[in-house]
Amino acid sequence: MVINEIRMILGDPSVTLTGEAALIGDNRIIDSTGLVELCLRLEDKAISMGFEFDWTSETAMSKSRGMFRTIGALQDEFMRQKSSRE
Repeated sequence: MVINEIRMILGDPSVTLTGEAALIGDNRIIDSTGLVELCLRLEDKAISMGFEFDWTSETAMSKSRGMFRTIGALQDEFMRQKSSRE
């Protein structure tokens, strides 16, 4: 799901992305504007799924433990929040 949203932001549905791709830091796959757009898209998706996605936290942007360090970490956090509200 997160990968598809990033592909839409990049405007390239065929781009190869993995869960290990960085969202912050030197080798990030999207810029800061794209990251904000991704967060807003995930908020909308969460609302349609019946929960509120909180992408603001003290560690959100941490390169070592934040939810934005990789695509996989963000996907995991999204699903964790979804599960905790069911």
